[in-house]
Amino acid sequence: MSDNPTPARAWAEMVRGNARFVSGAPKHPRQDVERRHQLAAAQKPRAALFGCSDSRLAAEIIFDKGLGDLFVVRNAGQVISDSAIASLEYAVAVLDVPLLIVLAHDACGAVQAEIDLDTPDSAPLPPLFAVRSASIRPAVRLAASRDPEDVGKVHLEQTVKALVERSELISDAIAAGTLGVVGANYRLLEGRVVPDVVLGAIES
Repeated sequence: MSDNPTPARAWAEMVRGNARFVSGAPKHPRQDVERRHQLAAAQKPRAALFGCSDSRLAAEIIFDKGLGDLFVVRNAGQVISDSAIASLEYAVAVLDVPLLIVLAHDACGAVQAEIDLDTPDSAPLPPLFAVRSASIRPAVRLAASRDPEDVGKVHLEQTVKALVERSELISDAIAAGTLGVVGANYRLLEGRVVPDVVLGAIES
């Protein structure tokens, strides 16, 4: 494999890793002492991932990757923030990753919390979390229904849109063909990652 994969090749690698995880036959690659020693001086991840902090969304496991393979940024509900964008820009500009994955999932607690705010007896959210999760609120209004899956999909689309609109560096890399962005949903029960939004030259 090339040291600098194209966006399409990087995504294909991720798809293959997820397929191994779904089938129950992961390889657990690059997780040994030798790999740890190789990475001590520098890193060159093959993709960056911005996902929800949910404990069931362990990126390296569900994509069957190892140490140094993924540059991972996570917060509750994969809510766009300056710190998340800054970290992803670092991955693109400094680490030269060809692929960004924005990973949502079904049964997201942050999404459900925003839906529940319309319920009269809903419990108040933790103050700082409420400030961040408020950006999910427009998806509640725009979704076809109040079903968490519908709201979550709209929120994912809006997250990818906001990422590209707020980062000139990322949008320029997509336009130049050096970066692809995939917004995907992780299905908790089956373990499968399903792409919903694709930007850039992802198709090989």
